[in-house]
Amino acid sequence: MDANRKITLTILLGCLTAMAPLATDMYLPALPSMDAEFNVGTSLIQLTLTATIVGMGAGQIFAGPISDMCGRKIPLVAGMSLFTLSTLGCMLASDIKIFLLFRLVQGLSGAFGIVIARAIARDCASGAELTRFFSMLMTVHGLAPILAPVIGGQILIFASWRGVFVLLSLIGIALTVATILFEETLPKRLRAKNFTATFKNFGALFRDKYFLGHCLLQSVWFAVFFAYISGSAFLFQNIYNVSPQTYSLIFGGLSCSLVLAGVVPMKLAGKIPELQMLGWTVCQALIGGILFFICVVTHAAIELTILSLFVMVPVGSVLGATSFSLSMRNHGKEAGAASALLGSLPMFAGGSMAPVVGIAGSHTALPMAIIFLVGEVLALTIFFKLIYPIHKRGAAMGIKN
Repeated sequence: MDANRKITLTILLGCLTAMAPLATDMYLPALPSMDAEFNVGTSLIQLTLTATIVGMGAGQIFAGPISDMCGRKIPLVAGMSLFTLSTLGCMLASDIKIFLLFRLVQGLSGAFGIVIARAIARDCASGAELTRFFSMLMTVHGLAPILAPVIGGQILIFASWRGVFVLLSLIGIALTVATILFEETLPKRLRAKNFTATFKNFGALFRDKYFLGHCLLQSVWFAVFFAYISGSAFLFQNIYNVSPQTYSLIFGGLSCSLVLAGVVPMKLAGKIPELQMLGWTVCQALIGGILFFICVVTHAAIELTILSLFVMVPVGSVLGATSFSLSMRNHGKEAGAASALLGSLPMFAGGSMAPVVGIAGSHTALPMAIIFLVGEVLALTIFFKLIYPIHKRGAAMGIKN
């Protein structure tokens, strides 16, 4: 792949994988005001996040096999078109139930961009090159959570939360056009023969304990990360009493750390074993989770709470790049199905946490802190019980450090 095409492809795939933060993060500053407009409880408003995340998880289960059978381009165009239409539906919704329905469809359609982008990355690269490629992808992807809440917060100065979905609709149109111009990366000779055959790949993937370990690890991390996404607006606006604009700047700053951390695997791939990078990442996440729990229990100053999040949040980029690369190395022929599982299972885990964060009300962060702590302990356990020992015995699987 020549340099120019690689840059163009990286930007497109980064934008496609940014569907999740675009659809979730941009309207985060508006959650408290939506709570008042719809006149519902905190957990129900946070359920609008769950609807999108669960939709993205379910959509990826179908998007992966469909792309293995039909190629990457046609499903991408269809997914981005439906995403745009469902976003317009969210903008016009006047009832929370209708809004939840369109959010679900928005997630289902946006999933096609997420899962197919990762499959395209596997089509074009492998090994250390795939780690570097995916790191670049995560860096571009990381710009979305930086810009999204900041833009959302500024929109709220002169418009309601509906203005956020107007902008999301315009982004959907732009991505639809971009996917129409996209060049196919999966030749017909390599495509699955029928839809049933592609689903059979799921069984083989679940029997691969090493791959399953990475799925579980990423699922636990996404549960923690989406607890942070769904609870951060209430943490800073309701507990620390900052404005939506200030919150968006805090959230954007934390997202900046995700982008900067994404450079680490890009620079170190091929020099330091991915397994070693992944191990450091899981340990750092646990330290951040412990610090955040202490801050919540002791009602620490906002500066200390933000600092604890700066320890934990950035690891997502390194964890995503290294774990994805390691788990996909032996699954090039079923990249769509593998990408679907790596995307859908974490989405389900993440979506289940959003309403739990608000279960004790909008003026306590204790549920979020507990989710952080339990999740990071589980992540460390999964790494040392499943991933690490199987990787060390990886000669039989063809996995190299």
